[in-house]
Amino acid sequence: MWLDRLGCTLPIVQAPMAGVSTPAMAVAVSGAGALGSIGIGAADVAGAAAMIAGVRAGTARAFNVNVFVHPAPGVDPAREAAWIERLRAAFERFGAVPPEGLRTIYTSFADDDAMQAMLVEAAPPVVSFHFGLPRAEVIAALRARGVVTLATATNVAEARAIAAAGIDGIVAQGIEAGGHRGLFDADADDPALGTMALVPLLVRATALPVIAAGGIMNGAGIAAALDLGAVAAQLGTAFVGCDESAADAGYRAALFGEAAYRTVMTRAISGRPARALANLFTALGEGWEAEVPDYPRAYDVGKALHAAALACGESGFGAQWAGQGAPLARAMPARALVETLAREWRAASRGA
Repeated sequence: MWLDRLGCTLPIVQAPMAGVSTPAMAVAVSGAGALGSIGIGAADVAGAAAMIAGVRAGTARAFNVNVFVHPAPGVDPAREAAWIERLRAAFERFGAVPPEGLRTIYTSFADDDAMQAMLVEAAPPVVSFHFGLPRAEVIAALRARGVVTLATATNVAEARAIAAAGIDGIVAQGIEAGGHRGLFDADADDPALGTMALVPLLVRATALPVIAAGGIMNGAGIAAALDLGAVAAQLGTAFVGCDESAADAGYRAALFGEAAYRTVMTRAISGRPARALANLFTALGEGWEAEVPDYPRAYDVGKALHAAALACGESGFGAQWAGQGAPLARAMPARALVETLAREWRAASRGA
């Protein structure tokens, strides 16, 4: 099993969480025997290389590097102008004006030859794909360098495509999970399978190892995922409150407050379905999902609105991604959280 090959002693994966995870978090998690991760989907090549170097400087253990493999966005000037206008009043509330137009702020890994070349050269122990899969030759080049590859699936069809592409393992993302849905096609019908249903379906559908993700916040959840046939559990929201997280003060306050008890799936912030704590931005987008521009162009104005609000002391327009288990989050260093999860998992496995 590749977890053993990677030297992981615990069946725990820290979710990549671009913008929230940090090299320091990955170092702490991997150092504790789990698989730490960084998300480079929002970084340029130089920034991504620096993040990888930062992890390697802190640990000799295996870690995961996650990339976004989304389709190139459509550019619809009329739709984008209408969405900007829809948000204008929110900008004006903070004495700001929205951008005149939208930019494609993230280049998909599928279209980024320089990022592909950097990752093949860097050859991190694990590379994971979200939103889809790169070309076969990119997968082959990574595997030729000894890289273990993973990809997110939200349904059986995606899992079968992952297996056919020669990927080493599947991250089964249930509807409970925080952050962006890993849907290959964000406009296709989403069966919205929960983790408890999805994991055994994917275990049966392919011969690949399956990592359970979505709503898992403690050792009992890890034990349950393994009982369903998963080889490991991936936790994201559980790590947002850790010392090493890049989550800002407003995000942390919401996570550890009453806001944690309500999460919503929204396109309004970024242009793709994502689960977040209900806040001022998600409320603003209610009923307007069909009007939101494509990812990541919608995220351009979303980030601008958050920056304008934050400059005036309002954090409720941020991308406060969180899963349905958010009220179970704990504030502690990442290594201490992994050690706590390990104790809880062992106790649950023994039936204690």
